[in-house]
Amino acid sequence: MRIAVAGATGNIGARTVAVLERAAHDVVRISRSQGIDLISGDGLDTALTGVDAVVDATSHEPADRDEAVAYFGAATRNLLAAEERAGVRHHVLLSIVGIDRVDGNAHYAGKREQERLVAAGPTPWTIVPFTQFHDFAATMTSWTERDGIAAIPPLLVQPIAPADVSDILAEIATGTPQGRYRDVAGPETQDLVDMARRTSDARGHAVKLVPTWSSLLGPEMAGNVLLPSEDARIAPTTFDAWLTDPR
Repeated sequence: MRIAVAGATGNIGARTVAVLERAAHDVVRISRSQGIDLISGDGLDTALTGVDAVVDATSHEPADRDEAVAYFGAATRNLLAAEERAGVRHHVLLSIVGIDRVDGNAHYAGKREQERLVAAGPTPWTIVPFTQFHDFAATMTSWTERDGIAAIPPLLVQPIAPADVSDILAEIATGTPQGRYRDVAGPETQDLVDMARRTSDARGHAVKLVPTWSSLLGPEMAGNVLLPSEDARIAPTTFDAWLTDPR
């Protein structure tokens, strides 16, 4: 198959490209570094020529809710319009478990707009909601660390390995559209503060962790909000295994 990956240089996009290429698919990388801009639409028509399926693994860190909705909205509209012109038969969207249960998060607002546009769009689709990734705790630490101290919200999560995410996206992209896919999660629930501590220890990074909701994420994400549904698909890689081999 000829499959395009949007966000091809990102954390999940690059892994998905590698999985598809190992399976001998013809992969088109969609990224600004390839001269393809989702916001302006430049290069999209050429890139999608002959493409069977598109995996949207784009990410964006917005300044606020309005900017998030505007960014994801523009990128998704341009991508879907180009897919319609090219006759693309399957649009696969990487999404997040629990975004409908959290109102105050700007990124989640953007992802909801993205889901809305895909579900109403012209291309047959599969939306795949994943839980947070195993490297999320390290990312949160890097965002908040100042002078050796990092504020970490005490989230309850069921994280998944990035390599498992890319494997599942590649599997779904090579199949038929399924509409809204079931939640996908890792095998175990974890406390984000403990994940941050264990990740820092494994990497030899000395940092003092301060559990608090007065950081980037608020108490609207407390409890079971970010956990998958009971019928979730469970990926195999544990957090401990990922710490040993952080793929």
